[in-house]
Order: sequence, then C-alpha cells, then structure tokens
Amino acid sequence: MPLAPTGELVTRAAAARSAVAAFNVITLEHIEAVIAGAESAGSPVVLQVSENAVKYRYGRLLPLARAAVAAAERADVPVALHLDHVQSDDLLRQAPDAGFSSVMYDAARLSYTDNLAATRVAADWAHGQGLWIEAELGQIGGKDGRPPLDAHAPGARTDPGRARDFVAGTGVDGLAVAIGSAHAMTTRTAELDHGLLRRLTAALTVPLVLHGSSGVPDDGLVAAVGGGIAKVNVGTALNIAMTGAIRAFLAARPDAVDSRKYLSVGREAMAHEVTRIIGVLSRTPA
Repeated sequence: MPLAPTGELVTRAAAARSAVAAFNVITLEHIEAVIAGAESAGSPVVLQVSENAVKYRYGRLLPLARAAVAAAERADVPVALHLDHVQSDDLLRQAPDAGFSSVMYDAARLSYTDNLAATRVAADWAHGQGLWIEAELGQIGGKDGRPPLDAHAPGARTDPGRARDFVAGTGVDGLAVAIGSAHAMTTRTAELDHGLLRRLTAALTVPLVLHGSSGVPDDGLVAAVGGGIAKVNVGTALNIAMTGAIRAFLAARPDAVDSRKYLSVGREAMAHEVTRIIGVLSRTPA
C-alpha cells in the first residue's frame, strides 16, 4: 500500500488515546523486521531514520530511504517514514524527495531561545513542504550560571508552561517531552514522571512523543500511553534483540560464515520484539 503520512497516524492515535510505535532502523534487516513485526501485530508503524544512521551509511540518505519506501509499499499495514533527530539543515531539506512525510528537528542542544528560533524556521520550511514536524524540549537549569541540561540528559524534565510557549512560538505539530526516559538505555529501569506527563498533556494541544522508550518497563509504557503519549520511539531494544540473537547463533556455530544465516536470526528476533512492543502499547492501563 502507499506510504502512510506520519501525521495522520499520530493524530489518529492521539484522538484514540493510544500510541503508534516508531522504530529506528539502520539496516535493511531492521526495516524488514519492523514491517514483519507490525504485520504480525496488525498495526500501523513508523520507520525512523536518524541523522546518526545516515552518518553510518557514509552520510547518504537515499540508499536506506529508498529501501524503506520499497518495503513499506509492499506492507500489509500502514507504514510511515520519519526522519529522526535532524540537526543538519542540509539533511532536513532532503526529506521530501526521499519519501519522508515527517521530521524531528533536534535543536534541544541549544538554549531555549535559540532552540525556539531555529525550530520556528525549520517548522515554517517543513510545513511549506507538507511535512509534519516534531521537536524536542527538555531543558532545565541555566540559572545561577549553571549550563542548561538538554533533553537527552538524565534528569532533564520538560516544564509544561515553557512547553506551551514553545509550541505556540514554533508551530510544531508534535513535541517530544523529557519525563524520565533516556536514549540508548540497555536496561529497562527508567522511571517516568507520570504526574508531569499529566500536566504536560493538560497544557498542550499537540501530540506528545516519548523518546528513549527502550529503557522503560512495560508497565511504564502502558501508563505513558494512558497519560497522553501518542508516539513511542524505540531503537536500542531492536539492537539488543538483534545482537543477542546473533551472538547466541555464532556461539553455537563458531564455524558459521554465511551472513544470511545469522542476520536472518537477528532479523527474526527484532520482528518478535516489534510485535511484543506494539502489543504492550495496546494494553489498557491498570
């Protein structure tokens, strides 16, 4: 089927008080696994290509993007394509021609004022291209001479009032909020601030996004969706599943050299994890 617009999937999920799962992909095996897992769950899904993934692919967006588009168009469930954590304006401007319907513009490393100004420019451009745009706000600190703490850092929290002003000042369509998760966690020990999430949901009218979801336990994800998160980003969990399966395969078969053998095991493990996570996100909070 044709590529689904990310904005439609997220807006529909927000209206239903549910969440769409968004998985970061690095290889063709990731792409195939995410789609297979979503098909098994019978659920729409978002394929995300990050700026770091583009850097890994020699700085070239199109090879992975073209593979994602081709796979998505043959999927039995709606699949959207999202360009994630974009800091480069040059990469941002490649999104429409590469098949992306949405971008996450990441200026969270900047001060609040500079983040707002840069994101406003990015949002104006994105909307002119028909793109749905997500941004990130999580800075705390910056007082009494202390440097600001960006949204990627442990301990960062998004202030509801500032988030409301940021959304109004930038015109973004979705906001990634800092409520206790962190990127690249390999243990599922993150404790989300659900009270803060409730305040953010009450303060904002745009869909909210949770980054760093691989480190959040299942019950935390269920509660986050119930509290207003409409898009759940997952990356590290797939890499853990893939790497673990490949390690086990090669440990049992030290003479194996055919990469198809162990990559297929890794792909299958990722697909199972995709199906599992989508199932978790569909649970009703206790």
